[in-house]
Amino acid sequence: MRKRHDTYVVDVGGVKIGGQNPVVIQSMTNTSTANVGATVEQIIELVEAGSELVRVAVNTIEAAHAVPKIVEDLGIRGYFTPIVGCFHYNGHTLLSRAPECAKSLAKYRINPGNVGFGGKRDKNFEQIVENAIRYDKPIRIGVNSGSLEQEALSRFVEQIGVENRYDGKVIQEAGLESAVISAAQAERIGLPPDKIILSAKFSDVPDVIAVYNELSVRTKYPLHLGLTEAGGGSYAKVATVAALAALLANGVGDTIRVSLTPDPNSRRVEEVELCKEILQSLGLRSFKPKIISCPGCGRTNNERFQGLVKRVQNYVDDALPVWGIEYPKVKALKIAVMGCIVNGPGESKHANIGLSLPGIGEHSAVVYENGLQTHILRNENIEDKFLEILSEYVRRNCA
Repeated sequence: MRKRHDTYVVDVGGVKIGGQNPVVIQSMTNTSTANVGATVEQIIELVEAGSELVRVAVNTIEAAHAVPKIVEDLGIRGYFTPIVGCFHYNGHTLLSRAPECAKSLAKYRINPGNVGFGGKRDKNFEQIVENAIRYDKPIRIGVNSGSLEQEALSRFVEQIGVENRYDGKVIQEAGLESAVISAAQAERIGLPPDKIILSAKFSDVPDVIAVYNELSVRTKYPLHLGLTEAGGGSYAKVATVAALAALLANGVGDTIRVSLTPDPNSRRVEEVELCKEILQSLGLRSFKPKIISCPGCGRTNNERFQGLVKRVQNYVDDALPVWGIEYPKVKALKIAVMGCIVNGPGESKHANIGLSLPGIGEHSAVVYENGLQTHILRNENIEDKFLEILSEYVRRNCA
């Protein structure tokens, strides 16, 4: 299996995807793209949350004409994050009828199953690729299990000899073939390999893991990871983490998106936050200080311990906008807040800075910095003193 650094490097509006570059976070708006104001506001919200590429649906000529205005308005407000156009069914028409849209987008996203049907499929696909070549744009060829090419499905139904065309093995193989053959077709038309990104998204975790692992063997294109319809609530988050972590930890994947169904009227940024947490937990990127703490038990003064963990978290969150500018190394900081002597000293020594609180029957809180004991705190102001020590540590060590 190839590793992440073995891929081509694709430049998407200045954001490098693949090779030794960091795994890139993507998101997508759910506003009507024709509504320029609402779309601009949501893009800004996603960018400020940490999205490095933002995709918009381009499904009508009105949406296509709105794209250049969206990009322009974002630039006026100081936001230059690359905007990706998502095309289904009529992308060949929209890109040709709205050349300013084709120029403004940083990347096109197309689905081989929705490019066209029958004899029109290859012609429509070629037209989209030719636009990408004309305007020097990369393309993500994104297969979805819910909209696979019917020809590919039919071929594998016949080859495997199953009656159910939606058998799991058929779906996996059809998705793989669709992605690989479409990429080869794009290259034959003239699109360079370093202008192609592949994805093959499924709703079930085992399918996602199996298909992306196989894609990483068969191709050198950067891979965009995600579940196509993860759902909502805790299950969607757990499933997404399970799939993406299994792949990323094994060196597979160059850019990710979390696809969550948001609660009504909720903010869209939750998917971006989860992307950041996945990457940070795997040690692939750092976005903010990591605070570790124990769950607490019968040895722990739980009320005090839990209150301090929350207080430290809030303190760090409030300080981060300033710290992140003045002390750039703070994003990789590891802080331990532990409840008693059992694991407290050990975890605190392993962190950059840590506090081991007194458990029941204990009397001293001990602070460790870079593995060394630096303070013993014995009064009722342990919490205040630790925050002072933490702030001073950041000032001395994170510039």
